[in-house]
Amino acid sequence: MNNETPIVLGLWPIAGVTTVGVTRSDAEATIAAAIDLGVTAFDTAYSYGYDGESDAILQPFLAKDRDRFKVIGKVGQRWSHDRQRIIDGSAESLTADAEESLRRLGIDYFDVLMLHSPDPNVAIETSATAIAELKRRGLCKRTGVSNVTPTQRAQFAAVVRCDAIECPLNLLQRDSLDQLIPEASHDGGDVYVFWTLMKGLLAGKIKRDHVFAEGDSRPNYPIFQGQARERTHQILDQMQQLGERVNRTVAQLSIGWAVSQPGVTAALVGARRPEQIRETCTATRLPTEIVAEIDRIVASTDSSGI
Repeated sequence: MNNETPIVLGLWPIAGVTTVGVTRSDAEATIAAAIDLGVTAFDTAYSYGYDGESDAILQPFLAKDRDRFKVIGKVGQRWSHDRQRIIDGSAESLTADAEESLRRLGIDYFDVLMLHSPDPNVAIETSATAIAELKRRGLCKRTGVSNVTPTQRAQFAAVVRCDAIECPLNLLQRDSLDQLIPEASHDGGDVYVFWTLMKGLLAGKIKRDHVFAEGDSRPNYPIFQGQARERTHQILDQMQQLGERVNRTVAQLSIGWAVSQPGVTAALVGARRPEQIRETCTATRLPTEIVAEIDRIVASTDSSGI
């Protein structure tokens, strides 16, 4: 993990699966802007794009200076011929997908290789054994797991060291702080958190009357609906006022809150245009008094009906 910024550029948005209007030129400009701002770590996956788009877009940047960058890869999810997401934790698929993802990226190894998510039809120990074998072959330096419960993390770690996890965390959705993050951190693992902006809602730019484009998946999430959505906007109204006082944007406050939590290594922050990443990549850990003020805002805002 780089020392300059607690931000990892997450490449899911530029893959174009659930994000509307992604272009190759914007995606390349977004990565270039992040690098210019000091980001040297990237989060990709075999399933980021129906045909490996995120790997392919990142490849030219890695070719210029591989040793400068950290690459987090994930295997265990893929797409069917009719573009349905498949979770496949079999050793055969994990091995084939890791090898293919490395070819797309044009590199010899992942800095971290993760099981993308447990397969309900395959014992997580079996998947962990396959990841361990990939490490033995030199295809990754470190191993980890994403989208797990504390029990699943422990089961994975019983087979191969869990050097890192990825899990959701934002100022409204904090369950990972109860057990998963403390246990992973206690064991010496890195903790990368995603959904710090909850699909853009906690960036403060989506207004109450915002109309989402056709095909945008965000309205399907409960937090984008009804009273949960209104409560979020009430919180964001107050965070806007806080940001004006401390010279930070709402997005920078939201990300800063997440990376300021004990045990968190960095936030996975995505974007599909360079102007988006220029704001979020400059987020930093926050002084304790600002974290406390955000907690007060969240706690004091009516949560009835959530």
